[in-house]
Amino acid sequence: MHNNTPDSEHTGTTPAETTPPPRTREPGAPAPAHTAGAIAPRDRSVIILLLVSAFVVILNETILSVALPPIMDDLDLTETTAQWLTTGFMLTMAVIIPITGYLMGRMSTRQVFTLAMTTFTVGTLICALSPTFLPLLLGRIVQASGTAIMMPLLMTTVMNLVPPAKHGLVMGNISIVISVAPALGPTISGLVLSVAPWRALFLLVLPIAVFALIFGLRRIENVSDGNAQSADPVSVVLSGLGFGTLVYGLTGISGGQGGSGAADAASGSAPTAAIVCLLIGVVSLTLFVRRQLTLQKADRPLLDLRTFALRNFTVAVALMVVMMGAMFGVVVLLPIFLQRVLELSTLSVGLMMLPGGLAMGLLAPLVGRLFDKVGPRPLLVPGLSAVVVGIGIMSRVPDQAWLIVLGHVVMSLGLAFVFTPLMTTALGSLPRRLYPHGSAIVGTVQQVAGAAGAALLVSIMARVSGLTMAGGGTEAQGISDGTSVAFTISAALAVLTVVIALFIRRNPADAGDAPVPSAETTETIGTTETTGTTGTTEDVDAAS
Repeated sequence: MHNNTPDSEHTGTTPAETTPPPRTREPGAPAPAHTAGAIAPRDRSVIILLLVSAFVVILNETILSVALPPIMDDLDLTETTAQWLTTGFMLTMAVIIPITGYLMGRMSTRQVFTLAMTTFTVGTLICALSPTFLPLLLGRIVQASGTAIMMPLLMTTVMNLVPPAKHGLVMGNISIVISVAPALGPTISGLVLSVAPWRALFLLVLPIAVFALIFGLRRIENVSDGNAQSADPVSVVLSGLGFGTLVYGLTGISGGQGGSGAADAASGSAPTAAIVCLLIGVVSLTLFVRRQLTLQKADRPLLDLRTFALRNFTVAVALMVVMMGAMFGVVVLLPIFLQRVLELSTLSVGLMMLPGGLAMGLLAPLVGRLFDKVGPRPLLVPGLSAVVVGIGIMSRVPDQAWLIVLGHVVMSLGLAFVFTPLMTTALGSLPRRLYPHGSAIVGTVQQVAGAAGAALLVSIMARVSGLTMAGGGTEAQGISDGTSVAFTISAALAVLTVVIALFIRRNPADAGDAPVPSAETTETIGTTETTGTTGTTEDVDAAS
């Protein structure tokens, strides 16, 4: 039998028993070079390459956030039209991410990386050379396609290459990328735009993307090899239609289509098109889920929902839904408050958000090491409590900018104790063959929950703002009152996450208490069968 428990060498087992189970490699592929508890140099270089590439694509997501006004002036666009540069990006992410689980099963690691970085690089080049709006929008859509593939690829590769005892440490490094890159985006954008036109933003990203692509093509090696399974066309259509229309409807209600949603929310109604899209999205996703449950019987789903048979994964995803909803609402509303009420410049807003992002990134490696020692719950509960306190400070929407910065830093420090334990626990509870599907589900949940949270809080802010203005208050007073109420509700949602976190348990493999289920593990909803003697998923769940 295979045993990858870190202490197995001290238990009296034979050398054959201490050999780690093979990763998802074809027969004849080289065996892992590392022993249990260590990362092979080759594997480390693959992870570093993916981290650098992920940093570039995530930085690109927020670097355009303060560039819309210059683009509108240069290309003579209305706000409604220009907003599609961010809405189109989000919609593309929502459509592509759910199929990344299939792509990573169908293609080798090298092929998926090449597809992601080539697509992103081509999209960046199109944006940099765009003379008008339509080519620029096309470039953003192409960029988003590469971005949507890169993050699930990074997380899946890390879970395959890194021994369970070091999952937290390496996921902490991923959290640096996830937190620092978005924080640097607005600041870098503000600095560049102060001395150069908006196309310089893409010209700045382009050479870094080209370098990552060329270097990756020379150095990256396959963690897994693809299989010949074909995609189910019906599932692809239902997935794209369902997630795309759902996110479009949510962003429409929250004002993502040029701000009309905010006005509609203030009047007590939502755009008809947004409501229709929400209904189409719900129906399509219902049919998508039924289709996947049917395809799972033949072991060929586009998105394997057997991940939810694992309790820790289900609880972690539920926690992520509430947390991302609360956090994204704050992220969307805070710049509005700072610019419309405190009348700060976009560069000042970017600089105010920078300390929180840097604090979260600097703390991430420590959190990763602590996770490997103590597990998720001792980190999640105080971390989420800090998020509540931070949002609570900002809910008072003080006129003093430094108090806003303080609240944002407290919230960011709390999030530093949340991201790494949450992602590691969710993916670490799965058998290896479900890593790609688990990564795709986590990414999809982040997009949908973020859009839903923004829609909810922006609508609340707009309604309260409308009532204030109807009572004779100014627009600034209305936004201030609405933001205060919305942040208070966000803090209440954050309290709910603290309660959910109490149900998170440590995965035995992360503590070295039980082996990780092998790639041969075969699951069905409600039951689990194992072809070897590595231990069933129920054993893992019961031990937790």
